[in-house]
Amino acid sequence: MRRRDFLKTTSIASSSLFVPVAEEYNKPFTEGNPTELFIMATDWGFNGDIFMFCEAAKKAGYDGIEVWVPGNEKGLKDLSEAVAKNKLKLGLLAGGSDKDFNIHKSQFQKGIETGLSLNPIYINCHAGKDFFPYDQNKELIDFTIKRSSETNVPIYHETHRGRMLFAAHITRKFIENIEGLKLTLDISHWCNVHESLLADQKETIDLALSRTNHIHARIGHAEGPQVNDPRAPEWKDAVNAHFNWWDQVVKRRRAEGKFVTFLTEFGPPNYLPTLPFTNQPVANQWDINVYMMQLLRKRYS
Repeated sequence: MRRRDFLKTTSIASSSLFVPVAEEYNKPFTEGNPTELFIMATDWGFNGDIFMFCEAAKKAGYDGIEVWVPGNEKGLKDLSEAVAKNKLKLGLLAGGSDKDFNIHKSQFQKGIETGLSLNPIYINCHAGKDFFPYDQNKELIDFTIKRSSETNVPIYHETHRGRMLFAAHITRKFIENIEGLKLTLDISHWCNVHESLLADQKETIDLALSRTNHIHARIGHAEGPQVNDPRAPEWKDAVNAHFNWWDQVVKRRRAEGKFVTFLTEFGPPNYLPTLPFTNQPVANQWDINVYMMQLLRKRYS
């Protein structure tokens, strides 16, 4: 039997032996009065242009998309048209990449300004570097707080490896010193960085949750930022930890009367584990993200 056929056969056989571990979160989360819920799709790993992606996201049942700010006029035009045609909400990613801070700042600020021109429901920032000094990273945050106040477009900073908020204890310093800092919580990265489900940093995690306005719904674990499949029973503890964190954010946003946004962000290889020698993914990225979208909708609608 070929390896691909073996995997398919064993996957089907084993799937009938257990209920997916995350299914217990099908039950509605009843804390507070529900507010608007927008679940966004990622184009990370999608093979096709922006029109194909928006059509697929709409068909799957997403409320919107989160994509990088396009770098040229055609990209901006196509994105605007595709979103409008499919009646989708737009969330954007903006960031800098250069190791030189001044170049990085220029890249980042240009991305923010271009993103603001598209009138998204939020901008998520991949800003700074883990090796930039605190004051340089803070300068980028201060810029976004100012522009968000001036435009009324929410701007968040993501808890992401390699960026300024790469670790829980590092992020705590920024939160304690910058009142206007708002987070995109991708806590899967911190599980990886701290090699744990963060039980020993509860006070810091609670502080981060209090500043979180947007969630990247990927399940991490102590040895990586993404489990191979959140439905598998071996990831029960990781799934439970993430939903417990997300519940707290949703509860607070509801109390504030604010909308709730999620991005389902399980990634393609090499985030998604593969079989050796073949680079064949051990699971289907799109299917996992759609599963997560449907689960989040059942829980938080």
